[in-house]
Amino acid sequence: MTIITCLAPVNIAVIKYWGKRDERLILPLNDSVSATLSINQMHAKTTIFTSTDLSEDRIWLNGKEESFDESSRLLTCINEKKERECLNSGIETEDRSKWKVHVCSENNFPTGAGLASSAAGYACFVYCLTKVLNVDCEVSSVARLGSGSACRSVLGGFVRWHRGLKGDGSDSFAEQIVPAEHWPTLRIVILVVSDHKKKVSSTSGMQRSVETSELLKFRVSTVVPRRTEEIIKAIERKDFHSFAELTMKDSNQLHSVCLDTYPPAVYMNDVSHAIVDFVHKYNKLKGSSNKLAYTFDAGPNACLFTEGEHLSEVIALIKRVFPPLSDDNFVRGLPVQNKQIDALCKQFDNLLLPSCGPHEPGLLKYILSTKLGDGPTVVSEPGIHLLADKGLPKKQLEV
Repeated sequence: MTIITCLAPVNIAVIKYWGKRDERLILPLNDSVSATLSINQMHAKTTIFTSTDLSEDRIWLNGKEESFDESSRLLTCINEKKERECLNSGIETEDRSKWKVHVCSENNFPTGAGLASSAAGYACFVYCLTKVLNVDCEVSSVARLGSGSACRSVLGGFVRWHRGLKGDGSDSFAEQIVPAEHWPTLRIVILVVSDHKKKVSSTSGMQRSVETSELLKFRVSTVVPRRTEEIIKAIERKDFHSFAELTMKDSNQLHSVCLDTYPPAVYMNDVSHAIVDFVHKYNKLKGSSNKLAYTFDAGPNACLFTEGEHLSEVIALIKRVFPPLSDDNFVRGLPVQNKQIDALCKQFDNLLLPSCGPHEPGLLKYILSTKLGDGPTVVSEPGIHLLADKGLPKKQLEV
């Protein structure tokens, strides 16, 4: 019997992945670049229990048992991992590869709301499976089989996912650009507009875009190759102004592709657009260079980037423009210093209100501040496992 629990991070793409050249192997049309967020604030947690005594594979996701049928991407990951293990490890571990697994996974952030929950979940699952089966192999390409962007969550810092050219997908993998410590002052602020599951899944939206969007073809052939190299240079130089501009332009183009899709796939809402307006007006207030950037994945929730020196005033102004229903637990994550910014707020009010707000209270569910982080890790604190000694969820046993 083996039981292991792991944590894996969320990643937020700054150069977006949208559209596949191969649906079965989940091979992307273009390269993408992402930032890995600290697991201290946002993570997926997975426990895997394996034993000769188990008769079938079972999985519980966020407290609910899900189907583990032959078409499951999770099962694809398991079979791929077991096959690689058998090829690399000999008779003793080959026997272990025939064992069944029980999996329990949960996120500490909203699932299916455009916050890369599937990426963190699959990355955590594959990384944990690697440890359970005791096999050392390239993890990102296996995680990719579960959810494309999951391959980026197996590494920390800034990560590039290479689209690859080969039909078998052997050259489509993730590679670290710089580690988290390269840009220690960078801060990421998540604005949770909605914690509801989105109406159009990323998988469905992508497929529809590939079939119908003319803009997507131009993006893949012309825009992304140039933009990818430019943003990597900005990251390496820690050039926030250029990084911010490229990030915002790429987010805008992703959602333009979604609107160019037929029927359109709409992910941003009125609050999302109000956040975009706020960011541009904040940058105008601060002068000639960008101090704040936004990006939106396939959902209404915003991910903002800024330097640590601007974090407290950014959050103070967000609260001014998007007032909470209650201050109780509204700002979460990294501690934010309560600096005196009355002069800035007055200047903001005089120049930009009421055109920028304030909006009605409660449009934002909460704000979460974080920073760059590392890839997945094994955790071993007492009581950390989600499964009990017989491979069933602890929460289920408590009911």
